Amino acid sequence: MTTWQGRQDFATAPPPVPPEPGTPPRGREERLAYHSTFVTVRTPAIDTLAANVRTLMILGRHQRTTARPSLIVTGPAAAGKTTALLHVGRACHLARARRVPAPPGQAHPRVPVAYVLVPPGATAKALAAEFARYLGVPFTARMTQAQITEAVCHTYNRAGVHLVLIDEIHRLNPRTTTGAETADLLKDLTERIGATFVYAGIDVTTTPLFGGVRGAQLAGRASLIECGAFPARLGKREPFTELITGLEAALDLDAHRAGTLPRLASYLHQRTAGRIGSLARLVRQAATGAIVDGTERITRTSLDAVRLDHLAETHHLAETHHRPGTPGSRAPKR
Repeated sequence: MTTWQGRQDFATAPPPVPPEPGTPPRGREERLAYHSTFVTVRTPAIDTLAANVRTLMILGRHQRTTARPSLIVTGPAAAGKTTALLHVGRACHLARARRVPAPPGQAHPRVPVAYVLVPPGATAKALAAEFARYLGVPFTARMTQAQITEAVCHTYNRAGVHLVLIDEIHRLNPRTTTGAETADLLKDLTERIGATFVYAGIDVTTTPLFGGVRGAQLAGRASLIECGAFPARLGKREPFTELITGLEAALDLDAHRAGTLPRLASYLHQRTAGRIGSLARLVRQAATGAIVDGTERITRTSLDAVRLDHLAETHHLAETHHRPGTPGSRAPKR
């Protein structure tokens, strides 16, 4: 995903689709592959991000003198931030490719979207190199940061990059000398590349990202989009149950009974803390296990057998300790 070819393959590959009524059943290996990738359920965060990105790209289309407004997707781990980022990036990629096809005789299409990860402890030069690597901009260890940056800006503008997605932004600490230089580089890139910048990171408001002069500059230009855990209830709605229903509808299992997972909503919310990343992993692993062992259905027992990420398991264990005997809880192991 951090190279142009990888993103091109991701954006142009047909997305996984649920089984359609009346179509021939898919084979075992095909269904295992399907549940490995699985569908992306549209969430309020994805819809909000898509709408805001569209608006900011229009606003920034003719802006020349200052950095364009940007967005930051924030929230806890496993809340679906990267999924939202990639989903919106894919939609932008495909829409741009339809509107502006490659000129006749050009071997490669234009590059509407870039995706870059902030490396741990990133220096300005290391981050500039990540931007260069995405488009295959040649550089050497002897080149200065300024030289790499100049090559990056020239290539990105020439390639027609309109949306830059920067993930793991919480790794950036402007309070350190290295972090301050890296933050200055990002500001420089937003002013020299004719694109809208969208960042994603874990709970960025609790990190040093918005601290100091440089943090204030970023906070003054970036809007926050919260990508948090799904509440069990929100007024008269049950957002988490709606999410479960959407995931269950996409399953491709021969013997699974519709409505099984929504009836386990309380247990699933406790098990995953309402995080879509943990829930999707739990359902995918249980579905894969059901195909492998031949049961072809997901039950409470099969869900119990799945070991989730440590964050979710720690939350679940704490909940069962604090609320023993409640519906959907399990006695802690001794």
